[in-house]
Amino acid sequence: MRTRKNAKDRRQCEACELPSTDVPTDPVTAKPGPGAGRFAPSPSGDLHLGNLRTGLLAWLFARSTGRRFLMRVEDLDRVQKGAAERQLADLAAIGLDWDPPVVWQSRRLPLYETAIERLTAAGLTYECFCTRREIQQAVTAPHGPLGAYPGTCRKLTEREREERRAQGRPAALRLRAGVTEFTVVDRLLGEYRGAVDDLVLRRGDGTPAYNLAVVVDDADQGIDQVVRGDDLLPSTPRQAYLATLLDLPVPEYAHVPLVLNTAGQRLAKRDGAVTLRDRLALGESPRHVLGVLAESLGYADTNTPSGLLEQFRPENLPREPWRLDANGLLQPSRYP
Repeated sequence: MRTRKNAKDRRQCEACELPSTDVPTDPVTAKPGPGAGRFAPSPSGDLHLGNLRTGLLAWLFARSTGRRFLMRVEDLDRVQKGAAERQLADLAAIGLDWDPPVVWQSRRLPLYETAIERLTAAGLTYECFCTRREIQQAVTAPHGPLGAYPGTCRKLTEREREERRAQGRPAALRLRAGVTEFTVVDRLLGEYRGAVDDLVLRRGDGTPAYNLAVVVDDADQGIDQVVRGDDLLPSTPRQAYLATLLDLPVPEYAHVPLVLNTAGQRLAKRDGAVTLRDRLALGESPRHVLGVLAESLGYADTNTPSGLLEQFRPENLPREPWRLDANGLLQPSRYP
């Protein structure tokens, strides 16, 4: 693992400031050069142990294959003040490094708009005036893929669109998808075929939608490896299909199991001391926490990133969720 002088201070600085060169306005194209992996949390709160474990895995996948490792703050939705800086500090505390700069989605809006303009020019978008309630009722109807938008506004005439605009109904912009399914290949899970619907590209309030932003960002940053929780697997066919429409490369995917509580539910704050700050308050060190995360991945004899990197073999990773009791001290207690 590479070492850098004052790396922690540099990361914290990068978390607070973004160079002007990170606000692209050129048409989105895939960036040439060495491949990259990434970790892209939403700054809605502190990272819990499941997030840290996924971040560790993303780092291991990238560094073990000679890729750059990039950090992206996905701050287009709900943001908690100071959360992004705390998240970066926690990742640094357990020993992870990354390649600058840290990218903030909220500062890249022109890039997303350029992608939307390309799709619109190709006749691949339409306005959607459906309310959230109407969409929820539509996607639970007994037809079409579960959860897929049924295209309610897809066939509206121009007159019908004008009537809805006159009513003051805010319009989202949707993709006019040409397929209902798309197949991706996951490094851990194999071939996966999932639903593709007319996904939202820009919300009614003008905010770029997640699926668009993540596809555009991955290509613009030269990211060719995406490691994330397997709860995002159903979104992957949509994102891969959208990438092909934009003539962008589809990255290599690896979806990893989540961390669950003792009841088999996704880990949450209510489950006890689930953040690094919580664990430190109990007297545990970042190195101890890293050792516990390592053991959950099948590596019981190391509690350093460099040690993990030497042993890391993706094919040996557990394929089942890690069930964690976050109350009390985490084992193994031998870690300082």
